[in-house]
Amino acid sequence: MGNDDGTLDLTGSRRRHGDGAERRAATGPQAATGPQAATGPQAATGTPSATGPRSAAGTPSAAGTPAIEVSHLTKVFGGRTAFADLSFSVARGEVFGFLGPNGAGKTTTVRTLGTLLAPTSGSATVAGIPVTAENGVEIRQRISIMPESPGLYQRLTVAENLRCFADLYEVPEPGDRIGRALRAVNLTGRAHDACGILSKGLRQRVALARALLSEPEVLFLDEPTSGLDPVAARDVHELIDGLRRRGVTIFLTTHRLEEAERLCDRVAILNTTLRTIGRPDELRDQLFAKSLIIRTRIPIADPARVFAGLPAVDGWHPDGHAYVLAVADPAVAAPAVARALVAAGADVLTISESHHSLEDVYLELIDEDQEASWR
Repeated sequence: MGNDDGTLDLTGSRRRHGDGAERRAATGPQAATGPQAATGPQAATGTPSATGPRSAAGTPSAAGTPAIEVSHLTKVFGGRTAFADLSFSVARGEVFGFLGPNGAGKTTTVRTLGTLLAPTSGSATVAGIPVTAENGVEIRQRISIMPESPGLYQRLTVAENLRCFADLYEVPEPGDRIGRALRAVNLTGRAHDACGILSKGLRQRVALARALLSEPEVLFLDEPTSGLDPVAARDVHELIDGLRRRGVTIFLTTHRLEEAERLCDRVAILNTTLRTIGRPDELRDQLFAKSLIIRTRIPIADPARVFAGLPAVDGWHPDGHAYVLAVADPAVAAPAVARALVAAGADVLTISESHHSLEDVYLELIDEDQEASWR
């Protein structure tokens, strides 16, 4: 579509040119960076909740068909499998996190869902449309993909970049949409600055504004806060929350696990094949036993006697100057433990429930450098 020096090549870029629109995937920067680009996140097996995002796992939202539905999807390049046998369903309006190491197949999956690559086997629908070569243009009109690398025209200003893409995709009311996108990413004051002089973090924000121009039904975000300072990252988080409230389905790839835990209704962990999918709290409960951590001022004289026979306490072991109790239900165990400690004359400093992070879940499931293991 164009060149990094700011010159434009409009070959096959407008929707009204039919077959030319199909060539967008292979021509110019927006093949890898524009609203029809592809890189980023992916989902996993399981289905979103029947009551929409932020509720228990179940069937797709009653609002209609899932935003994304995949069945046994596989992509093989020569003798190497990029991803294998993926099946999942993502509800409309859900923020879905897709996590995995480099080489796990995340980007290839998104390129496949974005119709830039044909799957080797399996099927998928995006925005209610079957993923086929014939439906490529229609799907790309309903999605937007923001890759980690912004791929902007360096000699054009922020506003000129947005006007260029708004024209290429025939965005209605381009002036209003550009203004809203700039305000959303807090770049109104830099609208007339050349993109080449911007920091990486600011270029990321321009790329996010560009992805919002078409008001997509499904928005793929690949590392959207990469290179951003904490304040700018918080602004992006608030924007994602706002898009969720508007019903936009967001497919988020991030290496910031705390970001995924804060933003995502569900997360999937991929390493060529699906390792798990679910709400972060569900995954923690599935992988890690519940426990209480007891700290006292001095060691307990006979901890075995103190902890024996307490309700919901399954076992215990010392851990340095603390005691770790395996429990079936912390809400039941904690009061009983406190009473037993007081009765034993222990000087109790803290009784706390152990908390595992999404990073703990990730590291428990991913123990292989997939990219380095390719042959």
